[in-house]
Amino acid sequence: MRGKLLGFAAVVPAVLIVDLWTKSWALRELMGQPPRELLGGLLPLTFALNRGAAFGLSFGSDPRWIFVGLTVLALGLLFVLLVQADDADQLRIVSLTLVIAGALGNLWDRLRWSRGVVDFLGPVDLGFWHFPIFNVADVAISFGAVLLAVSFWREEREARQAVVAPSGAPEPESGAG
Repeated sequence: MRGKLLGFAAVVPAVLIVDLWTKSWALRELMGQPPRELLGGLLPLTFALNRGAAFGLSFGSDPRWIFVGLTVLALGLLFVLLVQADDADQLRIVSLTLVIAGALGNLWDRLRWSRGVVDFLGPVDLGFWHFPIFNVADVAISFGAVLLAVSFWREEREARQAVVAPSGAPEPESGAG
């Protein structure tokens, strides 16, 4: 449990500080301005306030409190998963911590005002689709979600392997025949 707390205490504040600082910067430098280019134009910096969810999904004209409630429920589930995670499963712990940190960053925006979450990275032209505008919290959530999926996949694969050959030896053939 100590390792979980140390990881949590390191990752969550780091993500929150970077997320909140970059959002503050975006409000000062990008709000009301034309998009800027970063990395030679690969990553535009475009100010946007997102009152919806990921990819601009929304529920009605003022979904703020719906998203606050859903985020609080999700955070509760994520904390339960974090507490239940095996101390040796560092991938699971890091992934859950990243998702929690990102969710807290976006929750802060929803609680502080009704204007929405500050987004400023993108849109990114993938050639076949323009990836929506996002922020540092979204990066943490997305990266954490991918790592969490990998963690669950590895756990499932290990469980299947344990069922197939619990002693490491191949299963004996049946005597019927």
